[in-house]
Amino acid sequence: MADMQFDLVSPARSLASHAATSVSIPGADGDLTVMAGHAPTITTLRPGLLRVDADGKTAEYVVTGGFAEINADGVTVLAERAMARGDMTQEHLDEMYEEAENMYKTAKENFQNEPGPVDDAAKLLGDMVAMGSEIGLSTKQPSL
Repeated sequence: MADMQFDLVSPARSLASHAATSVSIPGADGDLTVMAGHAPTITTLRPGLLRVDADGKTAEYVVTGGFAEINADGVTVLAERAMARGDMTQEHLDEMYEEAENMYKTAKENFQNEPGPVDDAAKLLGDMVAMGSEIGLSTKQPSL
């Protein structure tokens, strides 16, 4: 299988930059897998696992938002927050969940008759719970 360039960057640092055979992205509009020659696309990320296949091995990264730019040569992921799955702890998940919960509470207070922002914040909170389950950690169940 042909290789493509993969780059993962967060505000804190560059986490990865190497050749990859495929990258599975947790897109806000649905998951997608990118391989060499993919049509140019830009997608936003939802909280989830980013999986990168390279040299017969799979690396996994927890991402919480941002976007991915895909072109025929590869994919660049610019994540709001990203870390290797192996570095993810219950403390990290609790911190991320608390941030999402605060965003939800703020949206409910500020947008009482506007469901869009409240729904978006509730989805983020649900995505955090799902991400925790996927990686084997648990969050408090949201009380929406």
